[in-house]
Amino acid sequence: MRADDLAHCKEAIRHGSLSFHAASKLLPAQVRDPALALYAFCRLADDAVDLNAEKPHAVLTLRDRLDLIYRGTPRDAPADRAFAAVIETYEMPRALPDALLEGLAWDAMERRYQTLSDLFSYSARVAAAVGAMMCVLMRVRDAHALARACDLGVAMQLTNIARDVGEDARERRMYLPLDWLEAEGIAPEAFFADPIPDERIRRMVRRLLSEANRLYYRAEAGIPALPLAARPGIFAARHVYAGIGGAVRRNGFDTVSYRAHTYKAQKLGWLALSVLQTGVGLVMPRSAVLYARPLEETRFLVEAAARDPVPEPAWGEGRSGALMAALATLEARDQARAMELGGMGGARP
Repeated sequence: MRADDLAHCKEAIRHGSLSFHAASKLLPAQVRDPALALYAFCRLADDAVDLNAEKPHAVLTLRDRLDLIYRGTPRDAPADRAFAAVIETYEMPRALPDALLEGLAWDAMERRYQTLSDLFSYSARVAAAVGAMMCVLMRVRDAHALARACDLGVAMQLTNIARDVGEDARERRMYLPLDWLEAEGIAPEAFFADPIPDERIRRMVRRLLSEANRLYYRAEAGIPALPLAARPGIFAARHVYAGIGGAVRRNGFDTVSYRAHTYKAQKLGWLALSVLQTGVGLVMPRSAVLYARPLEETRFLVEAAARDPVPEPAWGEGRSGALMAALATLEARDQARAMELGGMGGARP
């Protein structure tokens, strides 16, 4: 990767993704630099669609740019050249950036999501795909670790959606599951016309963050499967994003009147916690949650990136295996509940 291209990517992330910029400081250079190139291209892709009045044309242009990158003839632009170098060096499966492109196409079509599973499918494309690509950059192609990275991506996206309910409504975008809205007696068009953070909306925001918390905990189980030097940075990303959920909680789950923010002092605390958790993880046994099945909505990403077929949980057969599976599920739920009651700003190390 050219030094000037990398410098351009660093600057783009410093201004465009404060949360990742903070977390990236704990990544080793051999992971941080390609990750900056990856995030810069993803950010460029997202902005190219989100800020463009001609969204379908923007998505098709991105498709063409990605085609050129995979041919080894990227456009003469720093982010494209840097991403092309990353793809060649790390043998990035085309299915992963294609999944991101599909999610952006759904945005361009102003697609809405009937169920939580549908929302997970969207989150798989625009966020979990990035998590899977990060694993590839770390040269981790184990299916279990990939599944947990995808859990983290979905959790982050759910947090973003919860934080941006009001902002999205003012742009006439709706990401809350439509069946949730129907159950609460809310029509999207009526909410767009008069976005009020009443108890029904706050209840849905809280519900979305509860789903995110469950996935943050599942994701933590996969971090010890990553290279040691990379673990603090990934723990940090998990805490910084979950901290946004904590800020939403402190605002009474009102993300219409307020846009939740985290602060530098909080981020420094989460960075310190991430280093601590990495040390604790060296002496703790691996959690059975590591071996949980991938979300059905992210399974295609795991299958695309894994070196070996996606295995079933390694819990054995018969009654003992069923018990281990049930206890792992309870463990995840118990930890997610503890995180919610504790403010959703961090987890127990």
